[in-house]
Amino acid sequence: MNKINIVIAGARGRMGREAVQLVQNTDQYQLVAVVDHKNGGGLLSDFDGFTGLDIPIYTDMSQCFQEIKADVLIDLTTPEFGMLHAKTALVHGVRPVVGTTGFTKENLNELESLCCEKELGCIIAPNFAIGAILMMKFAQMAGKYFNDVEIIELHHDQKLDAPSGTAVKTAEMIAGVRQSKKQGHPDEKETISGARGADFEGMHIHSVRLPGLVAHQQVMFGSEGQTLTIRHDSYNRASFMSGVKHAVDTVLGIDTLVYGLENILE
Repeated sequence: MNKINIVIAGARGRMGREAVQLVQNTDQYQLVAVVDHKNGGGLLSDFDGFTGLDIPIYTDMSQCFQEIKADVLIDLTTPEFGMLHAKTALVHGVRPVVGTTGFTKENLNELESLCCEKELGCIIAPNFAIGAILMMKFAQMAGKYFNDVEIIELHHDQKLDAPSGTAVKTAEMIAGVRQSKKQGHPDEKETISGARGADFEGMHIHSVRLPGLVAHQQVMFGSEGQTLTIRHDSYNRASFMSGVKHAVDTVLGIDTLVYGLENILE
């Protein structure tokens, strides 16, 4: 069986380091290059934790794809670069698997058109944890029966976007089945701006950022005389790798954009 040649963007980050381990521990995968915002021309083995990995580092993704034969890009960078990297990969015939959040509807439409033009797959996953995907699916099921819902997402204090992509995706999934409702008292007033969180079609989303957290979310539903809470916790970044692997294996067999890991789970 031919190896799947993989490029990782963001390999020196906390998620990226886990992805490097995933590739190294998977027989059919081969890490052929990494893309970094600096250190171009060096080797991954120059950095702590990557002993023996004489993998070339590029700062220019276009140059990387021109010089290295790649099948899949795993992008675990930042919202600032996720869209650019996905487009660059598709232009060069490489299938992106993107764990970066912050994509707009316009971004997704553009990527979908590019996928169709190039006849290549692209998977964007706000969350790669299988448990988190099930949490979102369960919340969508509950949204048919509970019109009142609030989402609390909790992440480490180095996360750049708020609310999280998972929280937004959860709200979108619930909104698709929930009877529209503006929650809270009609005369409700915030005495401190932002106290009720972000408003998404009448639902409220609250973002918590603290050191010591990794990635956590709970969806709270309420109705007369009862509440229902659905919660998922990722305690380390290894929890995301089974989803990354599933996305890599799947993206090779599709020719369109998929947004959300739930769309490729049976």
